[in-house]
Amino acid sequence: MEEKQSISEDSDPHSPLIELAWFSLVSSCIKILLIPSYRSTDFEVHRNWLAITHSLSLPNWYFDTTSPWTLDYPPFFAYFEFFLSLFASLIDPIIVELQEGLNYEANSVVFFQRMTVIVSDFFLHYAIYQITRKLDPEKRRFIWVLVIWSPALLIVDHMHFQYNGLLLGLLIMSISALEEGKDLLGGFIFAILLCFKHLFAVAAPVYFVYLLRHYCCGGLVRGFWRILTMGTVVMAVFAVAFGPFLYHGQIQQVIHRMFPFGRGLCHAYWAPNFWVFYILFDKILAFLLRKVGFKTQRAGASFTGGLVGDSSPFSVLPQITPLVTFTMVLLTMLPCLFKAWKDPQPRKIIRWIAYAYTCGFVFGWHVHEKASLHFVIPLAIVSMNDGNEASHYFMLSTVSCYSLFPLLFEAREYPVRVLLLLLHSILMWYGFSSRFSGPVVLSASKPSRKRNAESTSERTWATVSEDSRFGIGWIGMSYLLGLVVVEIWGQFLHPLFLKDKLPFLPLLLISVYCAMGVFCSWIWQLTWIIMSP
Repeated sequence: MEEKQSISEDSDPHSPLIELAWFSLVSSCIKILLIPSYRSTDFEVHRNWLAITHSLSLPNWYFDTTSPWTLDYPPFFAYFEFFLSLFASLIDPIIVELQEGLNYEANSVVFFQRMTVIVSDFFLHYAIYQITRKLDPEKRRFIWVLVIWSPALLIVDHMHFQYNGLLLGLLIMSISALEEGKDLLGGFIFAILLCFKHLFAVAAPVYFVYLLRHYCCGGLVRGFWRILTMGTVVMAVFAVAFGPFLYHGQIQQVIHRMFPFGRGLCHAYWAPNFWVFYILFDKILAFLLRKVGFKTQRAGASFTGGLVGDSSPFSVLPQITPLVTFTMVLLTMLPCLFKAWKDPQPRKIIRWIAYAYTCGFVFGWHVHEKASLHFVIPLAIVSMNDGNEASHYFMLSTVSCYSLFPLLFEAREYPVRVLLLLLHSILMWYGFSSRFSGPVVLSASKPSRKRNAESTSERTWATVSEDSRFGIGWIGMSYLLGLVVVEIWGQFLHPLFLKDKLPFLPLLLISVYCAMGVFCSWIWQLTWIIMSP
């Protein structure tokens, strides 16, 4: 009887897996249409990595300098590139040639690499299914809209070119395991993720504190055994990843490639974070002091060293080193770590991890604007729990997506990026408004502060509490209108009035203005963590 019931559920045309297949199909069709679109230097970076891992023996992977785009990801990503290179060599052998393949742009390599990203995205699709499969259908579908149809992922992975879908899929799988109480599995998957891309290590303190308190406690003997088990599993993952390079005596070279601290404080396009304000304030102070007769040092080195560079120079304010940024990230993360230590609740782990990545983005060293995906995608999963979180996510997602616009600077991509953001914003507004803008509950039945802080999902579509309705208010609306003003200036008015003068001004305006929104999101998340029981 139970077997028949399970069969009927699997054959249900509205079952989650069939719905997921439709979402994935629509997403894949859009991505295929974007195959001829703009490709950044990251496209050649990954093609070169295919050539390195296919043409050279493993001991030479992290020493090759044939191209300036040297291999600088952890070993699991190198193994992943080697796996892809086996198929690339069958499609077009030039793709995996070190010398002849430099800057290769034939249709074969474009189609092959684009398709590898599309296929690898199914890791993310499955992960989102896994973490939302027990939610009510309406809520689950809308989260899929936010993640699987994310315009930011389309811009970064399927136009600019990267593999964030694969990596974020591993992150969501790990979080899903933790939420289900499968701590050992969650730690195992996170270790794998770190061996794919080490920048995800920003959340490692949260994982360490949470797993230590939630998995490794329970008496001296049991706690010791679990610490030993978790440590063995994690070390086994790192041994598989780094063992071959340790065997060849090259671990120092691998670490050197992975952590090139000679790069500047900011990326070539300043990510919208705290350091935008710091650099701008330094330049304004230097200008004002020179005006009143003081002599200030003129910065000679670069803030934005991409390949190699000096430490970030400042004229007036104290110099910033990687150690300073690391300390700031860790200090701002302390409230989250304290909460995870005091009361390690599985249902809060996704917000703690998202907050950790937000801290890394806001205060980290040489942050790429694309790193906003590390917290925007996880926060999409909890955005439907509460009207306040929906309002926060609407603003954050819009600002984050707009901050990626400079990645696509060619005129032919302009309508695509604008339409993607507009469609995304309209869908978000419709979904959040439908769920959190119904009739207001009478004050007598308003949820308690504790229940509201926990962002429970027990409210119906028709009824919400007065303090949990979706809305961005006049301040939020004014801020979003400001994005329109910034865009009009950068695209139309700046070329008209200033022509070739101050070419970096439009990018500076986008960075500074979007940094305001991201910084407000960090404050919102910090407040939520401090106020939640």
